[in-house]
Amino acid sequence: MPELVAPQLVVNSRMIYFGWVPADPEAVAALVPDGLKPMANRQVFMNQYVVDRPEQTSGFGAYSLTYIGPDLEHAYAPDGVTPGRWWTHYFNSSAVVREYAAARGVPATAGRTTIEVRGRNLVATTESDGVPVIRTTARVGDTGTAVNRGQLRYITEVGGQKLSGIYPFVAEPVDPFEVVSVEFLEPSHSVYALRPADPLQIVWGFYSPRSSFTYPGGESVMA
Repeated sequence: MPELVAPQLVVNSRMIYFGWVPADPEAVAALVPDGLKPMANRQVFMNQYVVDRPEQTSGFGAYSLTYIGPDLEHAYAPDGVTPGRWWTHYFNSSAVVREYAAARGVPATAGRTTIEVRGRNLVATTESDGVPVIRTTARVGDTGTAVNRGQLRYITEVGGQKLSGIYPFVAEPVDPFEVVSVEFLEPSHSVYALRPADPLQIVWGFYSPRSSFTYPGGESVMA
């Protein structure tokens, strides 16, 4: 298989992506490296998604992924509104994708994500090395004519230099959409520091059975 080079294309993944206010704001802030600044409310993002078939990718093959971390101030996406994001955990089922991501400074580890939709009920479960660590429950509707599109910004670090990656995306969100619960199942796991506050405070989010993106679209060294 030839070496994978950037960018890589993924189409029609099944994706639930949202953010919340954390239970322990200072624990979240402590995960942000020097030179970057967490949001004032220390909000956290999480994306759980599944790519069911290799034909949905330009080179990755089929895989599943959950990634999570703090949103950032003063590091916005190209729209000037969407916060930049710092990955703290990245649970990926594919050794191919883990290698590709790790070369770009992503903290890629082995994991598996499943998304099950029965009627209006969605359950997304994230495993780390075979141990369930996060379970999301949501109520979902159908896709219509709405389309989410734009570019996201993720920041990583390679060789002591911070990299800014721009990730274009197009997603067809369902309506209605409501996150019912976000359970962090393993208190001994480091990802537990990012657990949501009780009561749950969701700040944004969507579920899309057809979400497409490039990985990444453009990278540059931050000044």
